Amino acid sequence: MEYIVEGIRHALRLIFSLDSEIFGIVLLSLKVSTIAIFLSSLTGVPVGFFIGVSEFWGKKLLVTIFNTLMAFPTVVVGLLVYSFISRQGPLGPLGLLFTPRAMVIGQFILATPIIVALTISATQGIDPRVKITAMTLGAGPLRTAVTILSEARFALMAAVVAGFGRVIAEVGCAMMVGGNIRGYTRTMTTAIALETAKGEFAFGLALGFILLAVAFSVNLLLHWLQSKRD
Repeated sequence: MEYIVEGIRHALRLIFSLDSEIFGIVLLSLKVSTIAIFLSSLTGVPVGFFIGVSEFWGKKLLVTIFNTLMAFPTVVVGLLVYSFISRQGPLGPLGLLFTPRAMVIGQFILATPIIVALTISATQGIDPRVKITAMTLGAGPLRTAVTILSEARFALMAAVVAGFGRVIAEVGCAMMVGGNIRGYTRTMTTAIALETAKGEFAFGLALGFILLAVAFSVNLLLHWLQSKRD
Protein backbone atom coordinates (compact mmCIF):
# COMPACT_ATOMS: atom_id res chain seq x y z
CA MET A 1 0.00 0.00 0.00
CA GLU A 2 2.87 2.37 0.82
CA TYR A 3 4.26 1.74 -2.66
CA ILE A 4 0.99 2.89 -4.24
CA VAL A 5 0.68 5.96 -2.01
CA GLU A 6 4.25 7.02 -2.73
CA GLY A 7 3.67 6.46 -6.44
CA ILE A 8 0.60 8.71 -6.36
CA ARG A 9 2.54 11.44 -4.50
CA HIS A 10 5.39 11.30 -6.99
CA ALA A 11 2.94 11.32 -9.90
CA LEU A 12 1.20 14.42 -8.57
CA ARG A 13 4.57 16.14 -8.09
CA LEU A 14 5.43 15.42 -11.71
CA ILE A 15 2.11 16.85 -12.88
CA PHE A 16 2.12 20.01 -10.77
CA SER A 17 5.80 20.71 -11.49
CA LEU A 18 4.84 20.70 -15.18
CA ASP A 19 7.43 18.06 -16.05
CA SER A 20 8.57 18.80 -19.62
CA GLU A 21 8.71 15.18 -20.76
CA ILE A 22 5.23 14.37 -19.48
CA PHE A 23 3.62 17.41 -21.04
CA GLY A 24 5.53 16.88 -24.28
CA ILE A 25 3.92 13.43 -24.47
CA VAL A 26 0.50 14.89 -23.63
CA LEU A 27 0.79 17.59 -26.29
CA LEU A 28 1.85 15.08 -28.94
CA SER A 29 -1.09 12.82 -28.05
CA LEU A 30 -3.55 15.70 -28.31
CA LYS A 31 -1.99 16.94 -31.55
CA VAL A 32 -2.11 13.55 -33.29
CA SER A 33 -5.66 12.80 -32.13
CA THR A 34 -6.94 16.28 -33.03
CA ILE A 35 -5.53 16.11 -36.56
CA ALA A 36 -6.94 12.60 -37.03
CA ILE A 37 -10.39 13.66 -35.82
CA PHE A 38 -10.37 16.77 -38.01
CA LEU A 39 -9.62 14.65 -41.09
CA SER A 40 -12.14 12.00 -40.02
CA SER A 41 -14.82 14.66 -39.62
CA LEU A 42 -14.13 16.08 -43.08
CA THR A 43 -14.61 12.60 -44.50
CA GLY A 44 -17.08 10.94 -42.15
CA VAL A 45 -19.75 13.63 -41.87
CA PRO A 46 -20.38 13.99 -45.65
CA VAL A 47 -20.31 10.20 -46.15
CA GLY A 48 -22.64 9.61 -43.20
CA PHE A 49 -24.97 12.38 -44.37
CA PHE A 50 -25.20 10.98 -47.89
CA ILE A 51 -25.93 7.47 -46.61
CA GLY A 52 -28.43 8.77 -44.06
CA VAL A 53 -30.57 10.84 -46.43
CA SER A 54 -30.32 8.59 -49.51
CA GLU A 55 -32.13 5.42 -50.45
CA PHE A 56 -30.20 2.88 -52.51
CA TRP A 57 -29.68 -0.85 -52.86
CA GLY A 58 -27.40 -2.23 -50.17
CA LYS A 59 -27.88 0.66 -47.74
CA LYS A 60 -28.74 -1.58 -44.78
CA LEU A 61 -25.65 -3.71 -45.44
CA LEU A 62 -23.46 -0.61 -45.66
CA VAL A 63 -24.85 0.74 -42.38
CA THR A 64 -24.22 -2.63 -40.75
CA ILE A 65 -20.62 -2.60 -41.99
CA PHE A 66 -19.97 0.85 -40.52
CA ASN A 67 -21.60 -0.15 -37.24
CA THR A 68 -19.34 -3.19 -37.11
CA LEU A 69 -16.24 -1.13 -37.90
CA MET A 70 -16.97 1.05 -34.87
CA ALA A 71 -15.51 -1.80 -32.81
CA PHE A 72 -12.56 -2.42 -35.16
CA PRO A 73 -9.68 -3.70 -32.94
CA THR A 74 -6.88 -1.16 -32.77
CA VAL A 75 -4.17 -3.78 -33.21
CA VAL A 76 -5.81 -4.98 -36.43
CA VAL A 77 -5.87 -1.41 -37.74
CA GLY A 78 -2.22 -1.08 -36.73
CA LEU A 79 -1.39 -4.29 -38.58
CA LEU A 80 -3.17 -3.12 -41.74
CA VAL A 81 -1.50 0.29 -41.70
CA TYR A 82 1.87 -1.29 -40.96
CA SER A 83 1.53 -3.63 -43.93
CA PHE A 84 1.02 -0.66 -46.25
CA ILE A 85 3.67 1.73 -44.91
CA SER A 86 6.45 -0.71 -43.98
CA ARG A 87 9.50 -0.87 -46.22
CA GLN A 88 8.05 -3.82 -48.11
CA GLY A 89 4.60 -2.20 -48.40
CA PRO A 90 3.27 -0.17 -51.34
CA LEU A 91 3.68 3.09 -49.40
CA GLY A 92 7.08 2.18 -47.97
CA PRO A 93 9.05 4.72 -50.06
CA LEU A 94 7.12 7.56 -48.38
CA GLY A 95 8.89 6.88 -45.09
CA LEU A 96 5.75 7.04 -42.97
CA LEU A 97 6.51 4.17 -40.59
CA PHE A 98 7.33 5.20 -37.02
CA THR A 99 6.27 8.81 -37.52
CA PRO A 100 3.40 10.91 -36.12
CA ARG A 101 1.87 10.88 -39.60
CA ALA A 102 1.54 7.09 -39.39
CA MET A 103 -0.31 7.43 -36.09
CA VAL A 104 -2.64 10.01 -37.65
CA ILE A 105 -3.43 7.55 -40.45
CA GLY A 106 -4.19 4.78 -37.97
CA GLN A 107 -6.38 6.98 -35.80
CA PHE A 108 -8.15 8.34 -38.88
CA ILE A 109 -9.12 4.78 -39.84
CA LEU A 110 -10.31 4.11 -36.28
CA ALA A 111 -12.38 7.27 -35.94
CA THR A 112 -13.99 7.54 -39.38
CA PRO A 113 -16.43 4.58 -39.02
CA ILE A 114 -17.61 5.99 -35.69
CA ILE A 115 -18.30 9.41 -37.15
CA VAL A 116 -19.96 7.93 -40.25
CA ALA A 117 -22.22 5.60 -38.24
CA LEU A 118 -23.26 8.28 -35.75
CA THR A 119 -23.83 10.81 -38.54
CA ILE A 120 -26.12 8.32 -40.27
CA SER A 121 -28.06 7.92 -37.03
CA ALA A 122 -28.18 11.70 -36.53
CA THR A 123 -29.50 12.50 -40.01
CA GLN A 124 -32.05 9.69 -39.94
CA GLY A 125 -33.33 11.03 -36.63
CA ILE A 126 -34.20 14.42 -38.12
CA ASP A 127 -37.89 15.08 -38.73
CA PRO A 128 -38.55 14.47 -42.48
CA ARG A 129 -40.58 17.68 -42.54
CA VAL A 130 -37.34 19.67 -42.21
CA LYS A 131 -36.22 18.54 -45.65
CA ILE A 132 -39.68 19.00 -47.16
CA THR A 133 -40.04 22.50 -45.70
CA ALA A 134 -36.62 23.58 -46.95
CA MET A 135 -37.36 22.35 -50.46
CA THR A 136 -40.83 23.98 -50.39
CA LEU A 137 -39.20 27.31 -49.55
CA GLY A 138 -37.02 27.01 -52.63
CA ALA A 139 -33.81 25.71 -51.09
CA GLY A 140 -31.48 23.89 -53.45
CA PRO A 141 -29.73 20.59 -52.63
CA LEU A 142 -26.80 22.30 -50.90
CA ARG A 143 -29.00 24.60 -48.83
CA THR A 144 -31.26 21.70 -47.90
CA ALA A 145 -28.24 19.68 -46.78
CA VAL A 146 -26.99 22.58 -44.66
CA THR A 147 -30.43 22.91 -43.06
CA ILE A 148 -30.54 19.22 -42.14
CA LEU A 149 -26.99 19.28 -40.78
CA SER A 150 -27.83 22.38 -38.75
CA GLU A 151 -30.76 20.58 -37.17
CA ALA A 152 -28.48 17.67 -36.31
CA ARG A 153 -25.54 19.81 -35.16
CA PHE A 154 -25.45 18.63 -31.55
CA ALA A 155 -25.64 14.98 -32.61
CA LEU A 156 -22.86 15.59 -35.14
CA MET A 157 -20.67 17.24 -32.51
CA ALA A 158 -21.36 14.27 -30.24
CA ALA A 159 -20.19 11.98 -33.05
CA VAL A 160 -16.93 13.89 -33.37
CA VAL A 161 -16.38 13.86 -29.60
CA ALA A 162 -17.07 10.13 -29.47
CA GLY A 163 -14.49 9.59 -32.20
CA PHE A 164 -11.94 11.65 -30.29
CA GLY A 165 -12.59 9.64 -27.15
CA ARG A 166 -11.94 6.46 -29.12
CA VAL A 167 -8.57 7.51 -30.54
CA ILE A 168 -7.07 9.41 -27.60
CA ALA A 169 -7.17 6.25 -25.47
CA GLU A 170 -6.04 3.69 -28.05
CA VAL A 171 -2.66 2.05 -27.67
CA GLY A 172 -2.31 -0.85 -30.11
CA CYS A 173 -2.22 1.09 -33.37
CA ALA A 174 -0.03 3.89 -32.01
CA MET A 175 2.48 1.37 -30.69
CA MET A 176 2.67 -0.61 -33.93
CA VAL A 177 2.97 2.22 -36.46
CA GLY A 178 4.48 4.92 -34.24
CA GLY A 179 7.16 2.84 -32.59
CA ASN A 180 6.90 4.63 -29.21
CA ILE A 181 10.03 6.71 -29.94
CA ARG A 182 10.93 9.02 -27.08
CA GLY A 183 10.37 12.68 -27.90
CA TYR A 184 8.91 11.85 -31.32
CA THR A 185 6.06 9.31 -31.37
CA ARG A 186 5.49 8.51 -27.71
CA THR A 187 1.86 9.10 -26.71
CA MET A 188 0.19 8.90 -23.32
CA THR A 189 -1.04 5.35 -23.77
CA THR A 190 2.20 3.94 -25.23
CA ALA A 191 4.28 5.75 -22.60
CA ILE A 192 2.13 4.33 -19.80
CA ALA A 193 2.64 0.80 -21.14
CA LEU A 194 6.40 1.27 -21.51
CA GLU A 195 7.14 3.12 -18.27
CA THR A 196 5.09 0.70 -16.19
CA ALA A 197 6.97 -2.23 -17.74
CA LYS A 198 10.25 -0.48 -16.86
CA GLY A 199 9.15 -0.05 -13.26
CA GLU A 200 8.57 3.71 -13.56
CA PHE A 201 5.23 3.46 -11.79
CA ALA A 202 4.96 7.13 -10.83
CA PHE A 203 5.68 8.36 -14.37
CA GLY A 204 3.06 6.03 -15.83
CA LEU A 205 0.62 6.98 -13.10
CA ALA A 206 1.06 10.70 -13.82
CA LEU A 207 0.22 10.12 -17.47
CA GLY A 208 -2.66 7.90 -16.40
CA PHE A 209 -4.14 10.71 -14.29
CA ILE A 210 -3.89 13.13 -17.21
CA LEU A 211 -5.42 10.60 -19.62
CA LEU A 212 -8.27 10.02 -17.18
CA ALA A 213 -8.81 13.78 -16.95
CA VAL A 214 -8.94 14.03 -20.75
CA ALA A 215 -11.32 11.05 -20.98
CA PHE A 216 -13.54 12.52 -18.27
CA SER A 217 -13.65 15.88 -20.07
CA VAL A 218 -14.52 14.18 -23.35
CA ASN A 219 -17.33 12.18 -21.74
CA LEU A 220 -18.62 15.26 -19.92
CA LEU A 221 -18.76 17.14 -23.22
CA LEU A 222 -20.44 14.15 -24.89
CA HIS A 223 -23.07 14.00 -22.14
CA TRP A 224 -23.74 17.74 -22.51
CA LEU A 225 -24.12 17.45 -26.28
CA GLN A 226 -26.48 14.50 -25.92
CA SER A 227 -28.60 16.45 -23.44
CA LYS A 228 -28.77 19.32 -25.94
CA ARG A 229 -29.83 16.88 -28.63
CA ASP A 230 -32.65 15.56 -26.45
